[in-house]
Amino acid sequence: MGTAIGVRRPGRLFVAALVALAAALPARAQQPSVPYVPTPQEVVDRMLAMGKVGKNDYLIDLGSGDGRIVVTAAKRFGTRGFGVDLNPARIEESVANAKAAGVTDLVAFYQRDLFETDLSSATVITMYLLPRVNLELRPRLLNLRPGTRIVSHDFDMDDWRPDERAELDVKDKWGAGSSGKSSVYLWIVPAPVAGTWKFSLPAGARTNEYELTLEQRFQNVAGTVRVAGRTAKVTAAKLNGAGIALDFTVDLGAGPVRHQLTGRADANAIAGRAKLSGTRIESEADWSAVRPPVEAR
Repeated sequence: MGTAIGVRRPGRLFVAALVALAAALPARAQQPSVPYVPTPQEVVDRMLAMGKVGKNDYLIDLGSGDGRIVVTAAKRFGTRGFGVDLNPARIEESVANAKAAGVTDLVAFYQRDLFETDLSSATVITMYLLPRVNLELRPRLLNLRPGTRIVSHDFDMDDWRPDERAELDVKDKWGAGSSGKSSVYLWIVPAPVAGTWKFSLPAGARTNEYELTLEQRFQNVAGTVRVAGRTAKVTAAKLNGAGIALDFTVDLGAGPVRHQLTGRADANAIAGRAKLSGTRIESEADWSAVRPPVEAR
């Protein structure tokens, strides 16, 4: 986590004091105020597990400290990546740790402001920062490639609720002989799907034109669909990265027909499979939807 102070911490009261201090500072001044508190190895292991980190990932650790997250991922899975930290002593320590682990061909460490770091190559981002720093980073994280996994130790991102959360009882959380609880949060960057989509689907001998309107709050989606002069509510919607699933039932003129749509969103297009089931209709077909371009979030 972060940079600077390298002494042992007495416990959660210390973290509470840091949070209070962070709240009193201007948001953009946060990174230099983030202290160095190492992430316990058992928390590192859980972070990598929750992020489903593997050989094909590219991991960026923000406030990388002694580099243990990046080094562990490289040594265990062959994961490539890098860490950034403002403290040159931490960078030297990270490079030494990577060399000792034999992974210098996979990882790098940079003395760099995390706010000025290009994150676009990441498939996984890990961090142990402070709440205000997380919130300032949040718009940049939401604009990363859909499906990018964000894993945070101890601190969340306010009303962007995590896709998964774990609580761990940790030995030596604050140093030898101490113990405490750690939280690990996982978010999967959702594709931006809000707006009006148009598509067509065959139903028996007829092809119907659909207008689907979606509202979105992070990974939470709701909406309505209009077809054959009728409007129905989307009763179930799930967004996981670029993957989307929609379920709604609407009368197409010969009784209610359930629609189960799955697909992947890419810019202003969705493509996938549609299953229709009703008293007189049972069919599956490819489907694709388009929408007018929307402004970036």
